[in-house]
Amino acid sequence: MSQFINNQNKRKNKRLLGELYNFPEGTMAIGRLDEKSEGLLLLTTDGKLSAHITSNKVEKEYYAQVDGDITSEAIKALETQVTIGINGVKYKTKPCKVSRLQGPFTFPIADRHVRDERHGPTSWLSITLTEGKFRQVRKMTSAVGFPTLRLVRIRIGSIVLNIPPGEVNKVPFFKTD
Repeated sequence: MSQFINNQNKRKNKRLLGELYNFPEGTMAIGRLDEKSEGLLLLTTDGKLSAHITSNKVEKEYYAQVDGDITSEAIKALETQVTIGINGVKYKTKPCKVSRLQGPFTFPIADRHVRDERHGPTSWLSITLTEGKFRQVRKMTSAVGFPTLRLVRIRIGSIVLNIPPGEVNKVPFFKTD
């Protein structure tokens, strides 16, 4: 899980980031990825930096594989405003950038099963937003009738995930000022 502390009572069997490497004390993930999502995750010991990046001042870009051949009407709805539920409360999303991507893509295959084209068409979208509500992208695509099958965060601000397939475990840990 992309967090250092498990504050869930019912699922205590998940491995946390701190179990994977001996990170410096005070290390935190900047914005979490849910259990089914993949991609760029930044770590820091700077709380102010974390607050800035998770604020609505920094763009986060995701590639989402959705179920079905998405329509231009659905893309327009995603761009303007979609009503989703956050902890039982209706929430209207802020405008964001959405575009259909032309595949096929060669992202490394996830360890879990991801439905493929044999079961019907899928579409890939680029969704860039500044807010980050709980499972927001997944809820947005479902609200317009195209549930997310796979979600990959590829950019946070100017930091872009650009790791060739199979190289993810070879990237060294590094420190920036």
